[in-house]
Amino acid sequence: MWSWVGHRITGVVIFFFLLVHVLDTSLVRVSPEAYNAVIGTYKNPIMGLGEAGLVAAIVFHAFNGLRIIAIDFWKKGNKYQAQLLWAVLILWVVAMVPFLIRQLSIVFGGN
Repeated sequence: MWSWVGHRITGVVIFFFLLVHVLDTSLVRVSPEAYNAVIGTYKNPIMGLGEAGLVAAIVFHAFNGLRIIAIDFWKKGNKYQAQLLWAVLILWVVAMVPFLIRQLSIVFGGN
């Protein structure tokens, strides 16, 4: 059940990010100065942590989506759904640890 909840929550987070991304990118057509001002507000540690959260959501959503496909189309998917969830979580950690090391060093180290 928790993977279902996580999949829905990450889907909504990704949707709202895409909505904001399209809106702020389209601002460049209206006023390049306003676009630069908005992009300038994104350059702070809180947004850097938000970017890390967004990547975490995308990676979980992608791996869990593959798990859902496996459960739906693999004859033994339901039997192994718990093991597939553990595989998703392990892959998520393996993918996120190097990213977070790099991202957080940029956010808080300025490199």
